[in-house]
Amino acid sequence: MIGLLEQYWPLLLEGFINTLIVSIIALLSSLIIGTIMGMLQLSANKIVRTIVNIYVEFFRNIPLLITVMFFYVVVPMYWMNISGFAAGIIGLTIYTSSFIADNIRAGILTVPAGQMEAALSQGMKQIQVMRYVILPQAIRIVLPPLGNQFINLVKNSSVLAMVTGLDLMYYGDFVAMETFNTFDTYILVGLIYLVITLPLTFATRKLEAKLGVNDN
Repeated sequence: MIGLLEQYWPLLLEGFINTLIVSIIALLSSLIIGTIMGMLQLSANKIVRTIVNIYVEFFRNIPLLITVMFFYVVVPMYWMNISGFAAGIIGLTIYTSSFIADNIRAGILTVPAGQMEAALSQGMKQIQVMRYVILPQAIRIVLPPLGNQFINLVKNSSVLAMVTGLDLMYYGDFVAMETFNTFDTYILVGLIYLVITLPLTFATRKLEAKLGVNDN
């Protein structure tokens, strides 16, 4: 295993960096989109609420790979070329945001309705109440499942290997085929993924403890 790392570290390092980039971009994008979608799921406008619910349920219930392949294969056939790297980011963002939306919606529903009424009575606009009063509490409540979604996103980024996304798994497959040493290669790749996911897991738990998420 050490020999593999010494020989192929430039490729594995490139894959590691690309996986980090994909994960960070998709994480931030899915958090923004998911938060907006979560709020819109509770919209008073039935049409908006229905459209968002269809989006969430559709992408939650189809495999991530299908979404990625749609942007990598289908979209270029009828519109514009999209690299595997970009298709992976788009697919991960859409897929993860559908789960985050449901988390945010659930968090908002746990905040007592009286807080919205009290803030509105003080002259705040509804969007201000949501931004400064309701949403911070909702995110605090759903922090554990959000952390799990972020960790899953990093692991799901391995789907880029299927579309030549130049991620860690892609280069892991290349090394495995080049050396025929699949055992050591995939253990090494798994350990490198742990370099990303374990700190994220510990950071999530630390933040939960700091915010008192699990306090009764």
